[in-house]
Amino acid sequence: MFSENGLMIFAPDADSAQFATNRAIAKKMFYKLRLPTPRFAIYEKKNLAIDYVKNADMPVIIKTEEHKPKNSVMVCPSFNIAKSYIEDCFFGDENKVIIEEYVYGTPFIFYVITDGFKALPLGSTRDYRFSLEGDGGLWTDGMGANSPFTKLTYDHEDYIMNEIVYPVINYLSEGLKPYMGILGFEGILTPEGDIAITECSPFLHDHDAQGILSLMDNDLFKIMHACAIGSFSDDYDMLDFKDEFATSCVLSSGQVKNEIITGLDDLQEDTHINHINTKQNEYTEFETQGDRTLVLTTIGKTLGRAGKKMYDEIDAINFRGKTYRKDICKVIAGAGVNI
Repeated sequence: MFSENGLMIFAPDADSAQFATNRAIAKKMFYKLRLPTPRFAIYEKKNLAIDYVKNADMPVIIKTEEHKPKNSVMVCPSFNIAKSYIEDCFFGDENKVIIEEYVYGTPFIFYVITDGFKALPLGSTRDYRFSLEGDGGLWTDGMGANSPFTKLTYDHEDYIMNEIVYPVINYLSEGLKPYMGILGFEGILTPEGDIAITECSPFLHDHDAQGILSLMDNDLFKIMHACAIGSFSDDYDMLDFKDEFATSCVLSSGQVKNEIITGLDDLQEDTHINHINTKQNEYTEFETQGDRTLVLTTIGKTLGRAGKKMYDEIDAINFRGKTYRKDICKVIAGAGVNI
């Protein structure tokens, strides 16, 4: 609609973004392009999916076809849990499930910005997706992040750009579906140093956005404008970033709703608070609305300093039911996963 009316918009259209919003389409594209992705199977029949996991090595990851706010990904450590989740999916009118091999390692997201033909790295995050410390509990939309992800070397980044990002960008543009916007490549860095790309996401995740954008030294509007008018390739050879680290933590209120959040006015000026699920009452006080509530982001010259400051600031915020991961920026022992 914007394009038809001669208006500029910085965003992919529905056709070009299909692979970033539909996991089955993404997986098929990864396979076709021979990208490094975990082994997977796509099933439209409940019984066939259950038969598959009977003989699968555990754990497995089961995903719904469409990205959803809740319960669209389940890490299943046993057949019974996998069977129950598959049954729940099809009972909930899912048309397909994706069953994926579980890859041990560290979750990350590598973001790029593109006009559909040229792409430049926007930043990377070490992603904390499990709900509990030590990467336990359920897989979530995100409980926190560090940026940049220090274990991604220059060689890793070159590999991702040349062997993953550009094959996808070129495939879409050659199919007359150029993707303009921000694109996140979600993946796992294995202990051996290998990369496995699991899926893609359009735009920035809630828990990543402020950290990524806080480290940019460029004017984001000018970059978006250049993409929209077609001058991005000529105007930008690289993007500039601050020599600092950002770390973010999601504060949740669980099932608790309509509780006043205190301490927001006591935070330092350079601490960023982004609201995921709050509302203001008649006295302009912010109240919880359940589940993921706030994202708090801090910056420091080292990752350790940024993390210490983040937790000091979290202590100043209070509301009933407040929960958050306490091991962001810290080494995680267990399940072969660490930062």
